[in-house]
Amino acid sequence: MNMAKKVFVSGCYDLLHSGHVEFFKQAAAYGDLYVGIGSDATYLGYKHRKTVYSEQERLFMVKAIRYVKDAYINAGSGIMDFVPTLDIVHPDVFVVNEDGSCEEKRLECERRGIEYVVLKREPEPGLTARSSTDLKKTGSQIPTRLDLAGTWIDQPYVSCLAPGWAITISLEPNFEIRERCGLSTSTRNIIRKIWPYQLPNMDPEMLARLVFCFENHPEREDGIISGAQDAIGICVPGLCRHHYDNHFWPDQLEICSDETILSWLEAHLCMVPMEPRQPGCSVVEGKDITEAKVKTLAAAADVCWTAIMARDLAGFAQGYRDSFDAQVALFPAMIQGTVQSHIDRWSQEKDVLAWKMPGAGGGGYLAMVVEDTPMFCAKHPEAIALTIRRIGM
Repeated sequence: MNMAKKVFVSGCYDLLHSGHVEFFKQAAAYGDLYVGIGSDATYLGYKHRKTVYSEQERLFMVKAIRYVKDAYINAGSGIMDFVPTLDIVHPDVFVVNEDGSCEEKRLECERRGIEYVVLKREPEPGLTARSSTDLKKTGSQIPTRLDLAGTWIDQPYVSCLAPGWAITISLEPNFEIRERCGLSTSTRNIIRKIWPYQLPNMDPEMLARLVFCFENHPEREDGIISGAQDAIGICVPGLCRHHYDNHFWPDQLEICSDETILSWLEAHLCMVPMEPRQPGCSVVEGKDITEAKVKTLAAAADVCWTAIMARDLAGFAQGYRDSFDAQVALFPAMIQGTVQSHIDRWSQEKDVLAWKMPGAGGGGYLAMVVEDTPMFCAKHPEAIALTIRRIGM
């Protein structure tokens, strides 16, 4: 009776995808497949960053694939971390992808009498070619945020005239998040320098503090302090309001994770794209910050929050619209270029109740309160329904 050959492959398999499964399938055609998996320590030393999934999670996932006979965590280090696993498996065949082949691997196989096979990277017929590198470029799960009311109150030169709340929701990144469009992409890109794929599992407020401090380091070249609402809006799940009183960081922070309220907001919020904020545009030029105008901004945020808690759609739309009007009164340059024409167009839709631009304005998206989000999106294919990030997601 002929025994099946033992086939060995090795890799990190951190962002497991269809390309990995197809590779396992092709390698298993040579015999019983055994997989060596790079350890967390090896990945950190080689890539200089942590894995998305722990070595035990990766081991579990790889073992669950039907083409795999067994799998092990490699005990070695560096590019040849699999050598100790070879002493366990004693394979007949070592299979690599063409971009994973190197002379050191070939020579090790030659020394041990192991057949060395190089496969071309080919997707399963009908599927898109996948690689971890491409997924890392496009597959980040870092959230974004939408500010509902109180934008600008997180700057001390505004809140010094009157304290008030900013209201934000953290959004799942399940749509294209375009640059310079008011969704805090500068802060999000800062986060991706530390955690490229997803936020760490830690206290959200502490995480937001870390992000705020990292973005606003003492030697920041432009000398501008980004408002805390960006870091808080991204890092704190659900609906959140944060109170500012002449300081960069809020003195109060309240989180709402009530599912009925979050679902209600999703049923009445959507966005439509506009042109991005143009390079060189300044939304702070011509600002007119007075105590009366700041108090109006703060009052609108109070109305907005109270209405949300009561799921009062008319009150929510009123507070939302008043907050935007107050922002523009303080910073008229928020409306530039074609923004007003977009407002004129969408405000004529009978099921649009209120509108504003995310962030500092100047372009990007128009975020709207509507009668019924699913119906509105079905009627207007360009509209984007929003998913609020829940605790634990």
